[in-house]
Amino acid sequence: MKVKKFLSIALASVLSVAMLTGCSSSNDSSSSGSSDKGSVYYLSFKPEQEKQWKKIAKKYKEETGVEVKVVTAASGKYEQTLKSEIAKKDAPTLFQINGPVGYQSWKDYCADLTDTELNKHLLNEDLAIKGDDSKVYGIPYVEEGYGIIYNQAIMDKYFALDGAKVKSMDEINNFDKLKEVAEDMQSRKDELGIKGVFASTSLTPGEDWRWQTHLANLPIYYEYKDKNVKDEDKISFKYSDNFKNIFDLYINNSTCEPTLLGSKTVTDSMSEFALGQCAMVQNGNWGWSQIADIDGNTVKEDDVKFMPIYTGVKGEEKQGLCIGTENYFCINKNASEADQKATQDFINWLFTSDQGKDYVTNELGFIAPFDTFSDEEVPQDPLAKEVIRYMKDDNYYNVDWNFTTFPSQQFKDDFGDALLQYCNGNMKWNDVKKKVVDEWASEKELTK
Repeated sequence: MKVKKFLSIALASVLSVAMLTGCSSSNDSSSSGSSDKGSVYYLSFKPEQEKQWKKIAKKYKEETGVEVKVVTAASGKYEQTLKSEIAKKDAPTLFQINGPVGYQSWKDYCADLTDTELNKHLLNEDLAIKGDDSKVYGIPYVEEGYGIIYNQAIMDKYFALDGAKVKSMDEINNFDKLKEVAEDMQSRKDELGIKGVFASTSLTPGEDWRWQTHLANLPIYYEYKDKNVKDEDKISFKYSDNFKNIFDLYINNSTCEPTLLGSKTVTDSMSEFALGQCAMVQNGNWGWSQIADIDGNTVKEDDVKFMPIYTGVKGEEKQGLCIGTENYFCINKNASEADQKATQDFINWLFTSDQGKDYVTNELGFIAPFDTFSDEEVPQDPLAKEVIRYMKDDNYYNVDWNFTTFPSQQFKDDFGDALLQYCNGNMKWNDVKKKVVDEWASEKELTK
């Protein structure tokens, strides 16, 4: 009897466990499957593309069942945000660095991507970020360009005025001519129906990257070119007067007074251009969405064009746009194997599948550096078309993105603050120059 009772209890227990297991399996299959598949957490640095990345994440989950979380850092706060997020239990599995200097800061978190499928599709292997061991730790995922965006309709209106300094954009191919035209247009802004030639120069902290990074790239590019180097521990800022040339032109022929620039943002600048309040704005092809999506936009797509940023350097008549990348995907090597695999699968889908490539080309507007894209699979927005035109035109030399070698974010922030003080009349240009030279050297020393 005791044996029968024991067997009866044991059998009941087995059946009970089986039933519980079956219920658990049925109810939790999605979460279990998700766990097995891993998940993705992407920390993005472009606020202007937040909507597009979240749309991509949603579509990918619908197709694969894999969760893709997208968090976008505030403008100018990426490094700070990454430092905070990377220390958390659920840290980003996918993040980005801006080049060799960024890699040195984050190399302890960068997984080896040498044998990943996406890396094998790179058109130019030299573009990848490599460690001392020659392995790949950062994969570039877009080529971009920036320059001076202009509104052809406003320029045509100026060309038709009596006494216009030029009659076509073809005549504006150096700084002296750009200055002559811009100052004349500013003096006749009421006739042109604009508030100023250039959009406001955004110098709010975190919104000043167009000047302390992108504009600063030009004098550094020419200094490197003179010395035939790709980086320097110390700079002379030899072309600081050229930087001052174009910066002064921006702030003195703008939609607002120089002393008001400390409250202006990139969004303000792009809105002014989109609403036809100015004729020109310095920015990159990523700025198209900030033009097209503005309520009340008056600028026609066919009228949005690019011209190079002229600063007065000898031979700049042949200078093209600033073209390159500071966008390198890195995968967090401290993430679980499942999450690392899920992250690899996600970026591979994005740049190799038909659906993913459609998002890359038409939603994000990326000029992708992979052999998976045909000549027809390129963005069709007007600014991307302009970048591609300059890339293919052998009559121009394009300016490399050397700002990826700038010593630190602190250096750039302090440069931006110095520019603001200069605009407010609180700092002389020679003091700005000295600050740039001194901080470059001191910040480079810290990275050794």
